[in-house]
Amino acid sequence: MADEETQNNSPLLTEDRHAEPSSENPTQQASNLAETRPELSLEEKFQLIRSVGEECIQEGELRTLLEKKKDPVCYDGFEPSGRMHIAQGVMKTLNVNKLTDSGCIVKLWIADWFAQLNNKMGGDLKKIQTVGRYMIEIWKAVGMKLDRVQFLWSSEEINARAHEYWPLVMEVARHNKLPRILRCCQIMGRSEQDELTAAQIFYPCMQCADIFFLKADICQLGMDQRKVNMLAREFCDDTKRKFKPIILSHHMLSGLQQGQEKMSKSDPTSAIFMEDEEAEVNLKIKKAFCPPKIVEGNPCLEYIKYISFPWFGKFEVLRNEKNGGNKSYSTMEDLVTDYEAEALHPADVKPALSKSLNRILQKLKNCSRK
Repeated sequence: MADEETQNNSPLLTEDRHAEPSSENPTQQASNLAETRPELSLEEKFQLIRSVGEECIQEGELRTLLEKKKDPVCYDGFEPSGRMHIAQGVMKTLNVNKLTDSGCIVKLWIADWFAQLNNKMGGDLKKIQTVGRYMIEIWKAVGMKLDRVQFLWSSEEINARAHEYWPLVMEVARHNKLPRILRCCQIMGRSEQDELTAAQIFYPCMQCADIFFLKADICQLGMDQRKVNMLAREFCDDTKRKFKPIILSHHMLSGLQQGQEKMSKSDPTSAIFMEDEEAEVNLKIKKAFCPPKIVEGNPCLEYIKYISFPWFGKFEVLRNEKNGGNKSYSTMEDLVTDYEAEALHPADVKPALSKSLNRILQKLKNCSRK
């Protein structure tokens, strides 16, 4: 759960998961707003949810879930741990909005205790919670649709239902050998070779338990969280639970520099952050790795694919007639074709990308000035 793309120090599952939510479910408060949404077909819901993930385990299970449950519960968790980069701010907003538009209830698990276990913000819980509140305000400002979203603080929820939570954590721990748990250390931004504290070894058991504690039908986290999500499915096999959580893993946006598989808060040049000023964005994109004709591993094209296109529905390039004139792309496929054919150059892409990102971030700045 460790802050998806970055690392930095700065209830038991019910037997019938497909049952409708009870009248006591807190999402009932959203019912009036939900009724105003245009009703999507089953296939439209499936395609919208599926578009969130780079990988889905399993698609057949997702279809069955949508057939049998009107309001599937989707869970995503995050450690509050410092500055928010654009993937966590904008990509998450886009994904959450797709999920709620398709009828899902999204539980955003603010993993303050987990951040403390992982020694984020020096293990200072008050600082961690301040960062958590800051992140919520950014999502609100940037346009996350909140009528079907629940922000749940792990410290509060676990304390309130400790009699449910800790027996489940113990059950997860009893059913797994230490090497299997160590293989999940990637979820914290650690490796099996790192010198781990006992708290960090305990962390995967707790994150696995979260899925069942929150009664999640769908785990919607990054690809870096895949191992612990698979642990939850294996746990269902071991304990004869009928319904396994569906894993919907989103793409991990790479860092802006060559060879950076993901962004890092310890390297400010590796990512665009939500509070970056226009000049900072322009400079970072200007210096970003963007080899001509090469699409694979090109972070500038990744930003266009996963941020600009989903946000605006198009990508506009402004250039003089000598260099081909202005062009508006309606699909990523067309843009890639031109880029590979050198009809679109890095010198065209970078200014257009900077402008696109600054337009998105301006929405946040406008809110902060009110």
